[in-house]
Amino acid sequence: MEIDITRLRSGIVSNIEVSKTYKFSEEELKTLEISSLDDLKIEGTISLDALKEVYLDLTITGTMVIPCAITLKPVNYPFNIDIEGTIDEIDGYLEKKCQKSQNILDIFPIIWENVLMEVPMRVLSEDAKDYKIAGDGWSFNNDDSSEGNSELSKLKDLL
Repeated sequence: MEIDITRLRSGIVSNIEVSKTYKFSEEELKTLEISSLDDLKIEGTISLDALKEVYLDLTITGTMVIPCAITLKPVNYPFNIDIEGTIDEIDGYLEKKCQKSQNILDIFPIIWENVLMEVPMRVLSEDAKDYKIAGDGWSFNNDDSSEGNSELSKLKDLL
């Protein structure tokens, strides 16, 4: 997502409006637990602050589809990310990746890093709450009981 900021740096315009929709390919998502990430909406402005540094004010919205941790059924996980600050404030090491020249700004690395931070460790589908797991000689107990191990409870008496 390269944006030409020549007019911004020369003072012809005070800000650049950003309104883009991006769809991630399966190739980009294959190393993640995300099944799909379609119609990522990026909206906001790019301007210069008082020190003539590039200032971003972006909002990223979208829905990622992640498999349920128990049933592996797809779960829609909506997210909303606000990015506000100069490129140095957002992430200094990304500045070299983001700016290919003085007049071209690639905001994709910033967007990608922020989307990755929004990926939850696990999600549960609605029908996973009543899902009972049991096998031959074992069972998964998801109850929030405070009984604990009876052998360990005997240790409490010693203290």
